[in-house]
Amino acid sequence: MKLNTPNKLTIARMIITPVFLAVLLWESLPHRFLVATIIYSFAAITDAIDGKLARKNNQITNFGKLLDPIADKVLTTSALLAFMVMDLCNIWIVMIVLTREFAVASIRMIAAANGVVIPANFWGKLKTVSQMTFTIVIMLLGEVQGLLQTYAADFAATLPDNLLSLISNGLLWITAILTVISGAIYIKDSKNVIDYTK
Repeated sequence: MKLNTPNKLTIARMIITPVFLAVLLWESLPHRFLVATIIYSFAAITDAIDGKLARKNNQITNFGKLLDPIADKVLTTSALLAFMVMDLCNIWIVMIVLTREFAVASIRMIAAANGVVIPANFWGKLKTVSQMTFTIVIMLLGEVQGLLQTYAADFAATLPDNLLSLISNGLLWITAILTVISGAIYIKDSKNVIDYTK
């Protein structure tokens, strides 16, 4: 099967994700937060580009429709899982996000079986943008924390030990709330186009 450019970018995002995760969890790697931020940002940019290219060049395919949202979820979820391991994300945030993603994915499959496409709503797009943005902010703050501990240890010692965790969880709870809202709206909209009795 010959892949077009948008689909190649989508696959590239899926390949980049485990590299990003490995870098972020590599504790002995110098400036791991900065390196992970660069990798994650590149992957996020491919998300914005592949969709625009597909629409502009009339290269929208069923393969892309299926794989693009999966690639997005793999990328964003990998960051949440890494943050959870690093005590930067409450497990309930991960639970809420994953539950929503599984629910929406199931509805998409049911809709596809009925020949219906339910577009992402505004809240879903806002959730994705906020999650990617907050992920980058958290990693940059992690880099700043590391620099302070190295070059301004006295000042760093005056800061709460869990400051990054507090900020990170605060930001990610915003994403969790947007996740619930977007999921509820998606489920409501699906009832207008899908007959669940069949």
